[in-house]
Amino acid sequence: MKGRSPLRGSVVLLSGGMDSATCLALAARDAKPVHALTVVYGQRHAREAASAKRLVRHFRAVEHRTVRLPIQSLLPSALTDRRRPLPSRRGHPSRGPIPATYVPARNTILLALALAFAEARRCRSIYIGANAVDYSGYPDCRPEFLTAFERLAARATRVAVEEGRPVHVVAPLLRKSKAGIVREGEKLGVPWGLTWSCYRGGRRPCGHCDACRLRRKGFAEAGIQDPLVGS
Repeated sequence: MKGRSPLRGSVVLLSGGMDSATCLALAARDAKPVHALTVVYGQRHAREAASAKRLVRHFRAVEHRTVRLPIQSLLPSALTDRRRPLPSRRGHPSRGPIPATYVPARNTILLALALAFAEARRCRSIYIGANAVDYSGYPDCRPEFLTAFERLAARATRVAVEEGRPVHVVAPLLRKSKAGIVREGEKLGVPWGLTWSCYRGGRRPCGHCDACRLRRKGFAEAGIQDPLVGS
């Protein structure tokens, strides 16, 4: 359509964890200008949001917005309710029932916000660190969910309907193991010491929750020292 600028750049859903940090690094390489979006929805690991700010400065994103949604009472989860115990299981976290750390429809909410942000900034893509290999078994981290959301996005925005320019959902880590993500991040210069993964959100990683165990597994298999171990 004449008079409309082309879509360019990306919105990165940035939690401050290792996966989203690697996504930010990829977008900073491949999809500039980068606009970062952090959503605080009452999760107990609020330290991730502080990590997100540091990562944005490191990778020089042009914009970083933090949206606060006081909706934890609507989203029953061990991540939003400190009265609920966090799972600490043996074996692979992605095998078995969906864990108590699942937040109802979280990625649907986050992607909807990112889609609105991307359309407002006329960004071409949304980067999300969803992973379907070494992950915690959440239904909204699976390929079929992301495919369905991209179909929705193609019908939900003015840029798609009037201009024929749908916003694309990019999940570059979807089929990588945690070790593969660590290796990719190393090549891109991700400052792992600025990231945070632990669900408990204390001063130090607990080392026992699913997020800590998956992170430890990834660094160990990649043969790389995690700077947060022993911090």
